[in-house]
Amino acid sequence: MGGNQTPKRSSSNNDRPAIWVGYGRLVKLFRERAGMTQMALADAIGYSVELVGAVEQGRRPAKTTFTKAVEPILNTGGVLQALQDQVDLAKLPRFFQDFAAIEAEAVSRFSYDPLLIPGLLQTEEYARALFAGHCPPLGAETIEQHVEARLHRQGMLHHDPPVALSFIIAEGALTNPVGGGDIMHRQMLALTEAASLHNVEIQVMPTTPGVHPGLNGPMVLLETTEHRHIGYVESQEIGTVVSDPAKVSAFGLRYGKLRSQALNVEESARLINRMAGDTWNSGMPVAATAP
Repeated sequence: MGGNQTPKRSSSNNDRPAIWVGYGRLVKLFRERAGMTQMALADAIGYSVELVGAVEQGRRPAKTTFTKAVEPILNTGGVLQALQDQVDLAKLPRFFQDFAAIEAEAVSRFSYDPLLIPGLLQTEEYARALFAGHCPPLGAETIEQHVEARLHRQGMLHHDPPVALSFIIAEGALTNPVGGGDIMHRQMLALTEAASLHNVEIQVMPTTPGVHPGLNGPMVLLETTEHRHIGYVESQEIGTVVSDPAKVSAFGLRYGKLRSQALNVEESARLINRMAGDTWNSGMPVAATAP
């Protein structure tokens, strides 16, 4: 095994994803070939020289706006843009990155979320409140990177061709005041907007059914462009990609049962609309079992 071990990086680089470092080196290479200093490049694209230096050193990831600004100035031929998705992927928590790469190629995605609004449907405020409450605490820059990455993933809602998306959200996730009443009010409005998309279905699982297949926890089922069926489960920042056909089949059976026990799409939409207009608008959650 010793011959296959990954060489250790210096401690100063341990927290820098390799894609950020590689992207930064390419920026520096193109900049030097263009005969520009960091200051000259910063002035040309309207960014600070400190940010340009941080990107070149791989200490900060480039945003899409940075890449779009740099490419024509340095005549990169699209090289940096080709890396942007991987740069963004590395902003996600490490335990989630493998699944996120598979998710990006999905043609359908079904999920059950018992505790929180699913990440693909979260508002920026809701997501930031979650990351700000992380234990152990995250640094401000890490929080921003995680929020940016989560919002970037939400592009899946508007893919062309569309991805078939199904979300079953437990009642408890709708009544848990993450970030406070104002944030939850706006989150309910965002759910209403998402539910209006033709490729998105949202169902609410009320508390009244008692025993149901979702009590074992959250799960995701997706189908890739190669028509492979993949499952994913996550708890306490440990994520597991499930590819065994028998286990994925069991996930599918449970999800089908959940869909039959949850409020239907129309009932769920009425409930979410009511919560957006009455419940969280007043800052107080109410029982969400009635359609």
